[in-house]
Amino acid sequence: MKAVVYVHGKGGGAAECGHYRPLFGDCEVIGLEYRGDTPWEASPQIRAAIEKLHERFAHITLIANSIGAYLCMHAGIDAMIRKAYFISPIVDMEQLIAGMMRRANVTEKELESEGVIRIASGEELSWAYLCYVRTHPPVWTAPTHILYGEHDDLTPIETVAGFAKTHNVSLTVANGCEHWFHTGEQMRILDDWIKQYEGGNL
Repeated sequence: MKAVVYVHGKGGGAAECGHYRPLFGDCEVIGLEYRGDTPWEASPQIRAAIEKLHERFAHITLIANSIGAYLCMHAGIDAMIRKAYFISPIVDMEQLIAGMMRRANVTEKELESEGVIRIASGEELSWAYLCYVRTHPPVWTAPTHILYGEHDDLTPIETVAGFAKTHNVSLTVANGCEHWFHTGEQMRILDDWIKQYEGGNL
């Protein structure tokens, strides 16, 4: 038995897994729902769900989007994953938070003092989160393919390329695409990318 597990990004939901069902006709495609945005909230939920599925399925393919990929890398599930597809993954949360702080003119001292600061974009900066990511680098060993949008404004190409090299995973840069793959053409690019690696399994 084979399963494909989809882990959504921020603002997404498990129902998005329906898009991938036609690509994996011989698999059960499952959307994984989780609560919370931090690794200490969401990652244990992801691990518990994957452990339960691992009891039923000998072959689990993971599709994880944006921060969903980051949370998966903190869930300790890589040994249970046969193959992973990361779409616009967040691979360096410290760098992302530092960039948000810089644009909002928030210093580390201010953030440490306040604990949590809401910035103009509506996002919240958290001192606890910054401390966590500094002491918990992502650990990931599962065979993985990354799809990255050429105009991704959350993760620089140098960062994702460095991650790909360090973790020995493939990296595909989608020309003209941004962080969020959502238009018809962008989803076609995404589908073709998956088909490239699934080959005869489709």
